[in-house]
Amino acid sequence: MLQSYKEALEWIHSRLRLGIKPGLTRMDWMLERLGNPEKELKSIHVGGTNGKGSTVTYLRSILNEAGYKVGTFTSPYIEQFNERISVDGKPIHDDEITELTNIIKPLADELEKTELGSPTEFEVITAMALYYFAKVNPMDITVIEVGLGGRFDSTNVIEPIASIITNVGMDHTQILGDTISKIAFEKAGIIKKNTPIITCVKNEEALAVLKEIASEKHAEMIRIEKDFIVSGYRSLKEFEQFTYTSKIDELKDLELSLLGKHQTENAAGAIAALEFLNSNGFIHIDKNKIRSGLKKAYWPGRMEIMQEHPTVLIDGAHNPEGVQAFANAIQQRYSDKKVKIVFSALKDKDLTEMFSTFNKLDVEMYLTEFDFPRAASAQELMEQCNNPMAKADSNWEELLKKLISSLKDDEVLAITGSLYFISTIKPFLKGILKPK
Repeated sequence: MLQSYKEALEWIHSRLRLGIKPGLTRMDWMLERLGNPEKELKSIHVGGTNGKGSTVTYLRSILNEAGYKVGTFTSPYIEQFNERISVDGKPIHDDEITELTNIIKPLADELEKTELGSPTEFEVITAMALYYFAKVNPMDITVIEVGLGGRFDSTNVIEPIASIITNVGMDHTQILGDTISKIAFEKAGIIKKNTPIITCVKNEEALAVLKEIASEKHAEMIRIEKDFIVSGYRSLKEFEQFTYTSKIDELKDLELSLLGKHQTENAAGAIAALEFLNSNGFIHIDKNKIRSGLKKAYWPGRMEIMQEHPTVLIDGAHNPEGVQAFANAIQQRYSDKKVKIVFSALKDKDLTEMFSTFNKLDVEMYLTEFDFPRAASAQELMEQCNNPMAKADSNWEELLKKLISSLKDDEVLAITGSLYFISTIKPFLKGILKPK
């Protein structure tokens, strides 16, 4: 029996040594012994390469505005572990984490003795979340984010009322495959029989795969640029503005506090899913709740302004598509300012394409490292950067202190890269920056 939150976290994190073990057999084994909580949930499943967390946030915020109690399961966390299992946007309490761990640990110990082997960290946390949302603190609706891929992801044990695939890009290629088609096949694994699939995928190669699997599963496909459209985009000082149009409705001049043009598509995917569920009687939401829910939606670490004067922002751009979206947002919003970028990443990422995008920007580039098993060193990043003007500094704390103390009003400091890097530096930044 674990006595404290600290002990619970230590036990959960100790399972990181097991790495990633794709497959659902261990999840099925644990969930059966827990009374199959996943079957009691009214859930929305969100997969894709980028934009999953933002899409989860839009769904949750709109549903909250309409009066629904919403549980969300997301990863990774930015400020505290408990964020991964949240109710109405608030992380669950430390003692609840301890309680859940004491429920799951005996099962993990028993499972370890079988031929299936020990459950991974992510499998343990997924089981905790599903049990919590069904048995401990029942939700009206749960929104579950895929961890990795889809087909063999631990979350793919749920039976959702709708699935969303935000987009498909080249990430985790060593696990999901080295082509868009192969990755799309893994993402499409969350498509369930007779369950709608909403997608913002535009890549024709990926779309072909999604269409084929949706057809096989008799799943209605609702997709961007066919069934719903984003138009009238404007980048304003403190928010993004766009118009959403579908076969059901038109919502003009919607506002997003999450910055970047790419967020309009994430929001549109969320609206399309809720619109379908509303028109089919699963939920009841009016357009004013959609409007206010979008405006209030907040998701840490995504083009998040940490200080306004001078501007310091953080963004978890951790793969080629994410870096391109980050670069587009920087160009759209800060073309009149001198931009300094601090970047750190995991060594198993496709850094070549990311650096190619960075090198097209007229910015000062700084490369650093952080304490994480798979993190690339500043020197490794420098060797791959192909930018002779870039600077490497292994001490991120001293680097950030120096850059922030000398930052001028007409300059922007943008800190980006791995979400694990963002989660490492954000508490530090909150301690040294002027309150927003």
